Amino acid sequence: MARSLDGLVLAPVADQAPGQVGTRTRFTYHEKDGEIWADYTGGDVVRGHLVGTRRGDRLDFRYVQLKRDGTTSSGHCVSQVVESADGRVRLEETWEWESQAGSGTSVVEQVERGPDGD
Repeated sequence: MARSLDGLVLAPVADQAPGQVGTRTRFTYHEKDGEIWADYTGGDVVRGHLVGTRRGDRLDFRYVQLKRDGTTSSGHCVSQVVESADGRVRLEETWEWESQAGSGTSVVEQVERGPDGD
């Protein structure tokens, strides 16, 4: 099993569709006893939260977010935790909106926190 996600900051490696999570979005993960949760913000997302479980290297969670245009959306995601060649954590994700049409895949990778916390 890959190392704990607790305290790690991850970011998408590519932008999704406009109005969604993108390369400027930062996810701050927490993990304890098989539970995972994260807060995220950046780009078109004002505030987002995810909560779910981890079994081995598989994450299963629901997410909800508030976008800059004032709309909210929610969905479900299953992720595989892998370690990149340089030792960073990488999540390979398959997601589906539950509040609107759409589904896809994405990748988020561990990044270093900036001096101002982002």
